[in-house]
Amino acid sequence: MLATLAALAVLTGCGTKDALGTRIRGRTLSIYVSVPLRGPSSASGQAVINGAQLALSQVHDRIGEYGVDLKVVDDATVAREGWDPGQTTIGVRTAVLDPTTIGYVGDLNSGASAVSIPPLNRVGIPQVSPTSSAVGLTSSAPGANPGEPQKYYPTGVRTFARVVPNDSVQATAQVHVQHSMGCTKVYVLDDGEVDGTDAAASYEVAARAAGLRVVSTQSFPRDATSYQALASGVAQVRPNCVLISADTESGAVLLTTQLAAAMPDVKIFGTAGLAESTYFDPTQGGIPLSVDQQVILTSPALPLAEYPASATAFAAAYERRYGPPEPDSIFGYEAMSLLLSAITKATDHGRAPAGRSKVRAAIFATHDRRSVIGTYSIDPDGDTTLRRYGVYEIVDGQLSFLEAITG
Repeated sequence: MLATLAALAVLTGCGTKDALGTRIRGRTLSIYVSVPLRGPSSASGQAVINGAQLALSQVHDRIGEYGVDLKVVDDATVAREGWDPGQTTIGVRTAVLDPTTIGYVGDLNSGASAVSIPPLNRVGIPQVSPTSSAVGLTSSAPGANPGEPQKYYPTGVRTFARVVPNDSVQATAQVHVQHSMGCTKVYVLDDGEVDGTDAAASYEVAARAAGLRVVSTQSFPRDATSYQALASGVAQVRPNCVLISADTESGAVLLTTQLAAAMPDVKIFGTAGLAESTYFDPTQGGIPLSVDQQVILTSPALPLAEYPASATAFAAAYERRYGPPEPDSIFGYEAMSLLLSAITKATDHGRAPAGRSKVRAAIFATHDRRSVIGTYSIDPDGDTTLRRYGVYEIVDGQLSFLEAITG
């Protein structure tokens, strides 16, 4: 993998100033969509693709004189049963070497975005993530790691934006709902991945500020055959609440099941990476129904009643074409819609030459955009101004909305 990264750096590290303004020749524009299509998170990955395809179909795959192609890259491997850094690098390399690339929708996971942002940044390809929420991708605020976010932007120009709130907003929502449900001693378990550790770090900052006691934070091994020993160790500390900061593909279903067995009276909270059917629906390999009552999840996805009327139209069109939407489908739709809108503005509705730098500038000039997920702007760091998170319980293997919290 290091050799691949080195080769990619050579390919993309030269002529940065020229690359940032390079025109796309011809009348075909390519938008790459990078998501995991293997393992438990493939449900969310496919939902993002479906949402993006729906948005593109609504402009008939064209912007004026330009035809727009959607090109899917799978950033997962069978061996890892989820996103893989090496596979992400291969997909990014394909996008970087394609002279028709005008934009990139992805990645689903913050860890994958940490891999994809620098090479895309070197050649000025604008990137819109539907779901990557790690604070450090855009900001040095509490929860970020040393060197973030500067290390992701070798040109010094921001090229990454996202349509979901970052993990500091989720952390505020988690602390609020835990307080309301009587949590006084919280044990935090993260999966050791970028998403899990970042969300856990952001949560700890928010918990300390709110006076909520975190008794311990521990990383759990990915996809272990058993978590019974871990669950027993957590039980000995006697927390009344546990936070699992992880993606479904980490082994979170088994971990949740065995934690619930060891501590039947403890509330188990999960971050947005678990808000997918392969975690909460037992017919898709999710947690058993007997565990439902113990679990509370947070997600940036809200019920249709909490969104503008256009979201209802989106959901109806999505269901006709693909079936019931996953929570992340609406973010795939909006990420693609934002990018298409930026291309339209940058090319004067497809009449002017297409250039990556102009599309990037249009994304970062987004102000009071009226969308299916609400009215928002993109700030100079690439963050959305949306700050609402949904809180859900699980009833009969399905998400059931409790409340929306503004962080």
